[in-house]
Amino acid sequence: MQETDGSGDRKVARKIKAVVFDMDNTLFDFVEAKLKACRAVVEYLGVGSEEELLKYFLRGVYGFEDLENIADYMRDNGVYNQEKYEECCRIYEEVKLESIEPYPHVKETLEKLRGMGLKLAVVTDALNGHALSRLRKAGLLYLFDVVVSADMTGKRKPEPDSIKLALQKLGVDAKEAILVGDSVRRDIEAGKKLGMLTVYAAYGDRNFFEDKSGEADFTIEGIWELVGLSNQHSK
Repeated sequence: MQETDGSGDRKVARKIKAVVFDMDNTLFDFVEAKLKACRAVVEYLGVGSEEELLKYFLRGVYGFEDLENIADYMRDNGVYNQEKYEECCRIYEEVKLESIEPYPHVKETLEKLRGMGLKLAVVTDALNGHALSRLRKAGLLYLFDVVVSADMTGKRKPEPDSIKLALQKLGVDAKEAILVGDSVRRDIEAGKKLGMLTVYAAYGDRNFFEDKSGEADFTIEGIWELVGLSNQHSK
């Protein structure tokens, strides 16, 4: 675990009471789940590859989870009709959810953090129904005190609104919480805006085109490292 402090100033000790997690690619490999879902769709259609379909989701024309990306892919490959499209959407959502599995040591890490008396929250840009389904499939939902999704605030990270709501629901101040996420731009930047202790989950970073010039307070290569870090700051 590596602490970074560009100023060289000594950090002020703080009492940590809560840990706020991003969800996708921080608790589980969501990109891999999407790839498996894309593979199932292209196998059904018989055209293209999962990588080609994934690129449609990455274009930024629609949202990262907007099913209209599949419709565009089908039209561009000359295989669109409404019935096939509806079946592709069903296959995509079903396989994507089935493929959600937590990273190694996630569950035991969360259990240990709770055992230390820390409150836990998830803040995600996913819609609430998707967030709850994924956490439930991963077997992690029961470990969180609060789950906040972007549709609960109308704002996506790096806007800090969803994180603020989570902290409010937890009843803790931003300076009493750790923010853990795989995206330097969305998660770390949002946590820094609020004055939280920020932890970059390098092990889950699948942000292919993101500027990574920002710095978190800590970088971890495995989620279990949070136990030692949190222990240092919760006494």
